[in-house]
Amino acid sequence: MNPTKMILGAALASGLAGGVLTAVPPAPAGAAAPECSTADLAVTFRVSGAAAGSLYGTLRYKNTTDHACRTGGYGGLSFVGHGNGTQVGAAATRAPGTPVRSFVLHPGQRATSRVQIAQTANYDRSQCKPKKVDGFRVFVPDSYTAQFVPYKTRACSRKAIATFSPQLSHQALRKKG
Repeated sequence: MNPTKMILGAALASGLAGGVLTAVPPAPAGAAAPECSTADLAVTFRVSGAAAGSLYGTLRYKNTTDHACRTGGYGGLSFVGHGNGTQVGAAATRAPGTPVRSFVLHPGQRATSRVQIAQTANYDRSQCKPKKVDGFRVFVPDSYTAQFVPYKTRACSRKAIATFSPQLSHQALRKKG
């Protein structure tokens, strides 16, 4: 008889003789890490380019704690202004293109989300009602508290714009490095 089959058979028999044979699935990677909170991640924004009436940039989420935490998916994003954090226009839509995954960020590691901002000149002025904005309100995925990320620009103040594309969109977070 094959030695591997003998060892497997003996292990199976001893497990059954002991009463119970239990298969324990391995814990998913990062399962022990707590979910990242707004306090765990510092968010910044960098412009990376422009094309076809849009500006592109990246929200960078950096784990600033001394412990690992789990994140992934979509956070929340909107323009804010009036010097007091009032939302200006509609919240960002979720852009396709990045798979939604959960991952662990160790201290100092970063995640990014690509952002597209359509220029206000793309929209009918009477429907858009452009206003100056102070920056973004950013929610870490699965969080109910936000942080302010400065970025001065102009945005449509109306939440509903009759057009083919949203003014603000972003992709799911992805881990860097």
